[in-house]
Amino acid sequence: MSRALRLALLLIVIGCAYLFLARPYWFPAGVSANSASIDHQFRIAFWVFGMLFVVGHFVLIFVLSRKPRTDGKVSEGSWRLEATWTLAVTIIFFWFNISGERLWSSMLPAEKQPGEIEVEVTGAQFQWYFRYPGADGVFGRTDAQKFARPDEGNPLGIDPGDPAGRDDILSTSMIVPVGHSVRLHLRAQDVIHSLFIPAMRFKQDTVPGIEIQSHFTPTQTGNYEIACAELCGMGHYRMRAMVRVVSEEEFEKWLRSH
Repeated sequence: MSRALRLALLLIVIGCAYLFLARPYWFPAGVSANSASIDHQFRIAFWVFGMLFVVGHFVLIFVLSRKPRTDGKVSEGSWRLEATWTLAVTIIFFWFNISGERLWSSMLPAEKQPGEIEVEVTGAQFQWYFRYPGADGVFGRTDAQKFARPDEGNPLGIDPGDPAGRDDILSTSMIVPVGHSVRLHLRAQDVIHSLFIPAMRFKQDTVPGIEIQSHFTPTQTGNYEIACAELCGMGHYRMRAMVRVVSEEEFEKWLRSH
């Protein structure tokens, strides 16, 4: 039984190592300014925890291979080994925590940048909505409970009495110009959703009653998938959309057409 268990553990380690070494990178190509630093963080995590996984299993296999003692004594272990192992895990944990916090902070928007594009993103069961301020640069007030009429073209509940909202642009796709910082105002109408753009290395929850701001800067034109990474109901699978990254001229043309 012990031999079969050791063989099974060995096969698990070899199989897992093969999956990571044969295809070490599972992400789509990164197309945002933060992609390289986020990918670097993931690579470090994969190697560190991958090595710990392999070493831990080989230690387990070694322990299972040892013959039981015949003198009736019970091993008391080594407090030095346990202290060293605990300290090493603690250092690794805090290093990832600190480096991850710095990376996360770099994704939070600071002061508004010249040429920055503002997009309000609203998650609603089961659709993403993207709103742009009009020529006045100001979003109109919204009251979903009072004014939301999806069948009348007002799914977000934009207040018809607010002049700032009359030139707002509403879209079911996110259209942004390449090379410009995009400031996102994230909202949710009903339950928690999560805006996930794999190619931008972007994921952020949208929470009812809270506006969360974040940003990314696209570096390559193209169409990129948006998904909801939070189970939000029976129609969760339908919460898909696209980010269209276009040239600045095409973006201006799109704004004028709306």
